[in-house]
Amino acid sequence: MDIEEQIKNYIACHSEPKRSNLEELHQIILQLMPECKLWFLDGKNSEGKTVSNPNIGYGFQTIQYADGSSREFYQIGLSANTTGISVYILGIKDKTYLSQTYGETIGKASVTGYCIKFKALKNIDIKVLGQAIRDGAGQ
Repeated sequence: MDIEEQIKNYIACHSEPKRSNLEELHQIILQLMPECKLWFLDGKNSEGKTVSNPNIGYGFQTIQYADGSSREFYQIGLSANTTGISVYILGIKDKTYLSQTYGETIGKASVTGYCIKFKALKNIDIKVLGQAIRDGAGQ
């Protein structure tokens, strides 16, 4: 199964209104990052044990570690959680930037160093979320 099919199946497995919210967000991110690399992580480790929520990734970055090693990862992530939806903005180095820049204007959302979590799209300003995504994608 290719990545686009995995993403489609992941979105489809959720009940409404979360399914529609995920689909709308997926389309918004694709419009903002039309040439981006797509990722799908099923949330399982190498032994098949669930260690996180599945998530969709967009974009590409190389993460450098202090020991000199590196790995490839996405810049923007999208994931359903038990109470709503999380958008991960991983392409920003300053972990105070998101909350300081968007925390007051995004609406009913929790904004941390790299995550914007909200119950439903109707609770946030989608234009503000779009700007945060553009920032994370380096646009």
